[in-house]
Amino acid sequence: MLLGLVGKPNAGKSTFFKAATMADVLIADYPFATIKPNHGMGYVKIKDLAAEYGKVSNPREGYVKAGWRFVPVEMFDVAGLVEGASEGKGLGNEFLNDLAAVDALIHVVDISGETDAEGKPTEGYNPGKDIDLVEKELDLWYFGILQKAWKGFAKIMKLQKKDFAESVAKQFSGLKVKEDDVKSVVLKENLDVEKAASWSDEDLMVFSRALRKKTKPMIIAANKIDRPNGKANFEKIKEEFDYPIVPCFSEGELALKEADKHGLIEYIPGEDDFKVLKELEGKQKEALEGIKKILEEHKSTGVQEVLNKVVFDILSYIAVFPAGSKMEDSKGNILPDCYLMPPGSTALDFAYRLHTDIGNNFVKAIHLRTKQAVGKDYVLKNGDGLEIMTK
Repeated sequence: MLLGLVGKPNAGKSTFFKAATMADVLIADYPFATIKPNHGMGYVKIKDLAAEYGKVSNPREGYVKAGWRFVPVEMFDVAGLVEGASEGKGLGNEFLNDLAAVDALIHVVDISGETDAEGKPTEGYNPGKDIDLVEKELDLWYFGILQKAWKGFAKIMKLQKKDFAESVAKQFSGLKVKEDDVKSVVLKENLDVEKAASWSDEDLMVFSRALRKKTKPMIIAANKIDRPNGKANFEKIKEEFDYPIVPCFSEGELALKEADKHGLIEYIPGEDDFKVLKELEGKQKEALEGIKKILEEHKSTGVQEVLNKVVFDILSYIAVFPAGSKMEDSKGNILPDCYLMPPGSTALDFAYRLHTDIGNNFVKAIHLRTKQAVGKDYVLKNGDGLEIMTK
């Protein structure tokens, strides 16, 4: 799974990315501070399964804090998007190609209205324009890719009597388009696939837009909610758009994680408070008091909520633990692994995720909580712990 960060220049993407990953990236108050994509690991937050048994996990990847397990998920921060990106303007072509492999998009919007479409300082700007802009450029990107190959592709498909959904998924697999995605879009938009070869550009745009929404689902991180007009603008765009929208204060999240890292406070990502561990003075104390007020009002900085929402609610992934009865590996590490599995995954899918040989030799799985055996068709649930038994 790969999450892509999008947004206009200077919207706070790099700050959000660093707050989510703690990666060492450039944060600057000017457009196109990010040119080459930044890769990093963000973390979704789940209850630590070991805590149910009075134990603490020893993660091989990610970390555990106060009964919470933070499971890594790959993130990708690309260059800021400007109008005309689909035609190559700004860093358009590079930007869009970088997004081909992502499973979902986090659109970081400057909800303050203090930067214009190009990321330059202004006042009273409508952040809804940024959402429209990104939607338009993403739709035109999909449309451009489909339009180049469509007429010839659709004719060959018809002549050879190939299945529409299968053919489209195969042709555009680079965009992570699946057969079920195509079938869902055709049904929802009531498209006549028998006449696909003679579709107009308008028909193709309808298909492109719906396919983009299905294969690159998006959540809005309404960043800079702490600014004077942030809350009013947030309420406004909530009414205008049907995307999930989360108020965010990524600068505050980054400050809290840095303070926690240096032992000044104890902070659990996603929580609405923190504990001061050392006497603070001057600007540090003032900054943390300001952040505390934002936390009290919005219940979190929003960064963790965005990650959890996109992985568990939008993509519907589930977290599953390889867990024998002792809950330890050969070195005594408790529940060292936790895997994020796609929706509908079975015990057999999980076995193959662990290793091909484990999948090939699957006999049954033992459920940690119930101690009951389950078969290969058992559908996994979030937080399950399974021990796979093989031949």
